[in-house]
Order: sequence, then C-alpha cells, then structure tokens
Amino acid sequence: MNPHDPHHDHSGHDHDHGFKGHSHGANERQIAIAAVLTGGFMIAEVVGGLVSGSLALLADAGHMLTDFAALALGWFAFRLSRKPGDADRTYGYDRFEVLVAFVNGLALFVIAGFIVVEAIRRFMNPAEVMGGTMMAIAVGGLIVNIAVFFVLHSADRDNLNIRGAVLHVLGDLLGSVAAIIAAGVILWTGWTPIDPILSVLVSLIILVSAYRLVRDAGHVLLEGTPKTIAVKDLEPALVEAVDGLRSVHHVHVWSITPERPMATLHACIAEGADGTQITRAIKRELKSRFSIGHATVEIEFGRCADEGLQRPGAHSHHHADAGHRHTHHGAAHGEDALTKPA
Repeated sequence: MNPHDPHHDHSGHDHDHGFKGHSHGANERQIAIAAVLTGGFMIAEVVGGLVSGSLALLADAGHMLTDFAALALGWFAFRLSRKPGDADRTYGYDRFEVLVAFVNGLALFVIAGFIVVEAIRRFMNPAEVMGGTMMAIAVGGLIVNIAVFFVLHSADRDNLNIRGAVLHVLGDLLGSVAAIIAAGVILWTGWTPIDPILSVLVSLIILVSAYRLVRDAGHVLLEGTPKTIAVKDLEPALVEAVDGLRSVHHVHVWSITPERPMATLHACIAEGADGTQITRAIKRELKSRFSIGHATVEIEFGRCADEGLQRPGAHSHHHADAGHRHTHHGAAHGEDALTKPA
C-alpha cells in the first residue's frame, strides 16, 4: 500500500493505540487480581465440598473453576494482544480474546451438564451433608465473589472477556447464596435434598452465562455486524452527510473484537467530485457517528467495479438505491481505488 497514493487516506485508520494500551493494561491488572482471588477460593470450595459432602459447594466450585480458567485465559489474551500485527496476522492478536471467550462458554456447558447428572444421582442415592462446614465455606465464597465483582466492576465493560468474567462472577454470587440457603435448610431441618435441588439451580445459572458467551463470541468469530451498528442506517446517513456521494453499497461491517469495528464499502460519487475528499469525509462520518475507526472505501463513478465479476451460484442482493447487484465476498480489503467506467 502506497502511503503517498492521493486516493488512499489514513484519517479513518485511527486505532487509538494509546487509549487501547492504557485500557488493556488496566483490564489486565484487574483480571489478574480477580483470577488469583477466584482460583484461591475455588481450591477451598473443592476441599470444603469433599469434606462436607455438599454437591452445592462442589457445583459452585465447578463454576469457579470455569471462572478461573476464563480469567486466566483472559489475562493471557490481554498479554498476547500486545503483540503487533505481522505478515501472517495483519490485524494482530486481539481476536484471541474472543476465541478464549468462545471456548470458555463451551466449557461452561460441560460443567453444567456434569452438575445436573450428579444432582440426579444424589436424588436417587441421598448422601450425608455437613451443614456447618458447608455454611462456612459458602459464606467465604460469597465474600470472595463480592470482592472479585468490585475488582472487575471498574474494568472496561465493553470488552468481551471482562463482560464474560462479570457474568461468571454474578453467577458465582448466586451460587454462593444458593449454597448458604441449602446449608441453612440442612442445619435447621436436616432435609438434604435441598442440596442437589439448588445445585441444579446453579447449573441453570451457568447455562445462561454459557449461552451469552457463546452467542456473543460466535457472532464476532462469524464476522457478524456489531450490535451497536445498523447497516440500514449507515447507508442513508452517509449519503445525507457527505456532499457529492450518490450511493453506498457493498457494505460490510464486522469487528476484530467488540471494541474494534471495521468496515468496507463502495461509494458511488458524482462525476467531477473529488474522490479523496469524499473518502476522507466518509471515514470521518464513520468514526464520529458509528465509532468505526478502520474503514476501506472504494470510490466509483456510475458503475460498480464488481459488476459482472460474480461467482456462479453466489448469493447476491439487489440494491434499489443504486441499481447494483453484488456478491457477499467476505471481508476483503484492498486499497482505496478510483474506478471509472470503461
């Protein structure tokens, strides 16, 4: 890519490296503290659950295990994302955070399934539960989870790893409350079935967190349009705001991470209009109105450069505003081009 190309403009490629570095540094520290607190008490819960015979404690420990793994991998992802892009990964390593969140979400489904199976076994073969030990461990878990929640509360809530961690911790808070309730019932009434009943409740909480993580991480991995951006609003907004812009099509919006939305588009402009100035205006508008800091814009006069280049059988759409027909060619990036009709 030639930086002196008059039709290529870097004004829309502001990656906010300074802010990102500061934000990631703060997130990294907070997620490390949360991981240490969560991992330490997870071990205490496993020991307490085995000693007391409480499935609810073991279920909550299983949830905390996934939390610890999520936090530890999240910390590693922040460390890895410091590496700059290279010839093999031109966007860098930021998306590793999303991959970590997706894997952790899948692991949550496995943990939840194990808890439900064990709860059914406990219903069929009730076991003795030491209510006092269970209560002490559960109260300790609640205190730790509250501390972890406050550590993460001041972090960047738009970050997928941080958001996932907060969801996990909220699930842990409810799990600790469930264990406390179960311990109280056992101490006062001796009714042990409350333990597997509430452990199933904890597993449902885990499943909710798992679904959200897998859904949101999968959306990013599948190049889905960020939920904060409506493509149908983007096209008319640009045409209205940028003088000389006739129509916009071939719009693709996706994200490397939820904090890094990207876009490519074709812009059909009026004959005689300045392509470089319009490109800059489009990028400024994308940045200010839609928070898209990286955009590739292809300038066209009259005809779409992709006309007649469709692959046989490819999925295509009509664009009523410009009469264009295009193929979803993925998130291909080329240099901003000035294309005139043949």
